[in-house]
Amino acid sequence: MNEPDMPASGHDHPRSTARIATHPIHPMLVPFPIVCFIGTFVADIVYSSNGEQGWATASHWLLGVGLVMAALAAAAGLVDYFGEPRIRSLGDALKHMLANVTAVVLEAVNLALRLGNDDFIASTGVYISGVVVLILLYSGWKGGDLVYHHGIGVRD
Repeated sequence: MNEPDMPASGHDHPRSTARIATHPIHPMLVPFPIVCFIGTFVADIVYSSNGEQGWATASHWLLGVGLVMAALAAAAGLVDYFGEPRIRSLGDALKHMLANVTAVVLEAVNLALRLGNDDFIASTGVYISGVVVLILLYSGWKGGDLVYHHGIGVRD
């Protein structure tokens, strides 16, 4: 009899250790900070072009929610990373993690510097948000490598 994680085909892919039943939690959470951080960039661009206060408020909220959701996604990702030695051994996993940590630190600084200073959004904040979107593209590529090339969390 196969274990619940072990497919009948006999493949033994690295398993996600943070999961609900057999479904990995990390990929369920990552869309939220991604959308929030991209939304922050869009709101920053619009605020920088028209100066309407609502866009500054939206970017503050998007950053705050994105950081909270990034913390939850990071917790699940860290459980996977430290819970499965085969995941830790992958250079792509380390690159994915470091890119995400860099993005979150940049966004935390971005939020701290813009609170009470909406002028920061148009002068520097929009550029930080843009850099984070580029980092997320790289991180997403590495996350895709983890699933599609290394089979992490994949059930055949």
